[in-house]
Amino acid sequence: MWESESESHAGERGLVPVGGSSGQHEGLKNDGFVRRDHSWYVNSDIPSDLLVKVGDVSFHLHKYPMISRSGRMSRIIYETAASADPDTAAVGLDDVPGGADSFELAARFCYGMAVDLTAANISGLRCAAEYLEMTEDLEEGNLIFKTEAFLSYVVLSSWRDSIVVLKSCEGLSPWAENLQIVRRCSESIAWKACANPRGVRWAYTGTGATGGGRPPRATGPGGGGGTASPRWNLSGSGGGDSKESSPSRQAVPPADWWFEDVSVLRIDHFVRVVTAIKVKGMRFDLIGAAITHYASKWLPGLTKDGPHGGALDEPWAQASPGGGLHMIIAGGGGKDHIAASAPAREQRMVVESLISIIPPQRDSVSCGFLLRLLRLAIMLKAAPALVTELEKRVGMQLEQAVLADLLIPSYGRADTAYDVDLVQRLVEHFLVQEQTELASSSPGRGEPAAAPEYYGARTTAASAAGLNAKERVARLLDSYLSEVSRDRNLSLTKFQVLAESLPESARTCDDGLYRAVDSYLKAHPTLTEHERKRLCRVMDCQKLSFDACMHAAQNERLPLRVVVQVLFSEQVKISNALAGSSGAGAALGKAPDAAPPTTRRQLLDGTPQSFQDGWAAAKKDINTLKFELESMKAKYLELQHEMDALQKQVERGAPSPAAGSKVAGVGAGAGKNQGPSAWSSGWRKLGRLAKMTGADAAGPDGHVPGAPGEAPRKPRRWRNSIS
Repeated sequence: MWESESESHAGERGLVPVGGSSGQHEGLKNDGFVRRDHSWYVNSDIPSDLLVKVGDVSFHLHKYPMISRSGRMSRIIYETAASADPDTAAVGLDDVPGGADSFELAARFCYGMAVDLTAANISGLRCAAEYLEMTEDLEEGNLIFKTEAFLSYVVLSSWRDSIVVLKSCEGLSPWAENLQIVRRCSESIAWKACANPRGVRWAYTGTGATGGGRPPRATGPGGGGGTASPRWNLSGSGGGDSKESSPSRQAVPPADWWFEDVSVLRIDHFVRVVTAIKVKGMRFDLIGAAITHYASKWLPGLTKDGPHGGALDEPWAQASPGGGLHMIIAGGGGKDHIAASAPAREQRMVVESLISIIPPQRDSVSCGFLLRLLRLAIMLKAAPALVTELEKRVGMQLEQAVLADLLIPSYGRADTAYDVDLVQRLVEHFLVQEQTELASSSPGRGEPAAAPEYYGARTTAASAAGLNAKERVARLLDSYLSEVSRDRNLSLTKFQVLAESLPESARTCDDGLYRAVDSYLKAHPTLTEHERKRLCRVMDCQKLSFDACMHAAQNERLPLRVVVQVLFSEQVKISNALAGSSGAGAALGKAPDAAPPTTRRQLLDGTPQSFQDGWAAAKKDINTLKFELESMKAKYLELQHEMDALQKQVERGAPSPAAGSKVAGVGAGAGKNQGPSAWSSGWRKLGRLAKMTGADAAGPDGHVPGAPGEAPRKPRRWRNSIS
């Protein structure tokens, strides 16, 4: 920690006699306090007549010195004067701020003894003086006046002392808040942290130096192991002694010199300091870096690499060398905080407080830090409003995320291993941010709409790279889908909704989607044909690379229709490429010195052997599918011919109106025999056609003969397509 600039003034701090003998106490001779076990005694010839108990410590004092400077003690002593033993009064002060240590210093002051005021005890002594009502009405230069003067003129002018006093206020709530000690120290720290580094002169008293750009540690005259002392010289003058004006002492400190010092504060005091720093206009990226540094110290699991850090699984198991998260919750206290869930509650308070003070500007903190903080907030069940706010912040920078941070487990739910719904919300927030920026920058609508303050505003270069951001998010989402598709509990609907959450323009190549689809098919072998087709609709076969097409052509898990689409799209690509090459060669052939046009054989010879082999296999598959399609067409045409023949036979077998007027026995008998014969012959032929294959039913010329006695018919030509 940095030493204060007034460390060399030992007479002002460290050994400050604030007491002293007065004429009122000449009759009371004492040589100081003596402690025996848990009791304090005054070295005096006069026996004590006042017993004060502060916790488990007893103070054997005298009434007169205490009532002369403490209004509370005077009132309590007079109230207990009517007790059974008026010679000795017993007083219990268990609620005195600072405990027995602060009361001991106040009692020494009442006896006129010298009291050493330091940054470590000044806050407790100031609160104890207020508690004991040691005001100027009782005696001029009372303890309240002296402690207040020390705070204002010594502590608040020192960087190191302001940190120490603010740290010591952790156990003094609400007294330190009501006396404005926390506020004044926070503003003092913020003012010094925001000072222009070129206006800060660093005074060194030691000879050793350390690397890393930070000022070397030195040994100050007031102690043995101090550090460099910052002095704020806003006027920019180079006054001072020769030691302070040397070039080595004028080095500009690094921008993060104050991170380590403020990270020792409790979370509520750290929030006060950061809030004061924001008001004074510090750069948002420095504030974000300070928050990240604080989180890495108080939440060790937040910096673990990999998605399954042990610290994030059990945050209460993390313990720092000093005992882990040691915090005194304001207004809490008591033994209830010793419960097993107390560390989890403390970490939840840290997480919620950090979320609330993250600067709203984009890129103030990294997306990885936001995702790890989001994972911890979900696991610790932080406030839903803060979790939603953090999700929006992640969506604003989603293109910077990596897969390891995006794999957030589903805490408290057993449907899927990873929280897919959370990623869906993050993508939605990302798209909302993109639409907001697009609407704010669209011309022709008057003044551009201002972007929401929460989301911040991107720079011009970042806005121009919006498409690249979508492409990065698409690649990230495809990798995430490939990872979560192995979960057997992941429903097809969730997979499809997440895959289709981005617009089609976000992906120039669907190889990542194809890998995710293939991985999902492997993990879910029981999908029906309809579900497989539905799953494959998320990818565009025309956006697959050649390698992906070759893999898809041999993938037995894909539906046959998808394989045909893949092969057809690849054939179209190759045909277009060949046509383009031929057209370019023809255009160049018009020139006198143009090279002869490249033939199909030359193009194929110039391609790699793997490409030729793959295309040969694909062409063979295409020819096989074409043959099967033509066979189906032939079977359909044969069936149509047979139906026409049956229709003709039915029409010939039915009696005409002209023949109905003729009555002849033989003719009538012949008509009765001809009708049933035609119908029976037709149904038998239709039954045989249904049982026979196309090759067996067709004759040598591909025509099925009609009924007996029918004139031979010419075979019809096959149609190009099935009507």
